[in-house]
Amino acid sequence: MTVTKNLKKRYEEDAKKALQEKFKYANVHQIPRLEKIVLNMGVGEACHNSKLAESIVGQLTRIAGQKALATKAKKSIAAFKLREGMPVGAMVTLRGDRMYDFLQKLNCVVLPRIRDFRGISPKSFDGRGNYTLGLKEQSLFPEIKYDEIDSVHGLNISIITTAKTDEEARALLSELGMPFKK
Repeated sequence: MTVTKNLKKRYEEDAKKALQEKFKYANVHQIPRLEKIVLNMGVGEACHNSKLAESIVGQLTRIAGQKALATKAKKSIAAFKLREGMPVGAMVTLRGDRMYDFLQKLNCVVLPRIRDFRGISPKSFDGRGNYTLGLKEQSLFPEIKYDEIDSVHGLNISIITTAKTDEEARALLSELGMPFKK
């Protein structure tokens, strides 16, 4: 499999056949597929600094290639001086072609930029076939210029699949090029 091949085409041509042979699916609709990818940046300081909230939304929009939404607090918490409706982060949900493009960029560009990278943990599955990955800084993405970063923030990436088990999801993501640790 070549890395330059479009990830969606790679799934249709190669991964589907490999998964059907491995798990002996009777019906092609049983083969697991990617459903969506959710990107989330939670920043507690954003509630007191509106410029930071706008900056986070802008950075996540550039990373995803799709407009990000500012997430707001659902409850007031007096200890954190947080009121209901204050911005606390940003999120975006990717589907379709943008989802495949983002996953290819994650596999080929972003993950190799991590210092001392030896693969991602195969233990971050939730038991229902979904995978969550946390990155410590947003500057790993080529869209983010290092000079424009006010402060370093983490990023959560949740990959939601139609797989019923973690084993099926791991096989699907491996076929799509996710570099799991051995």
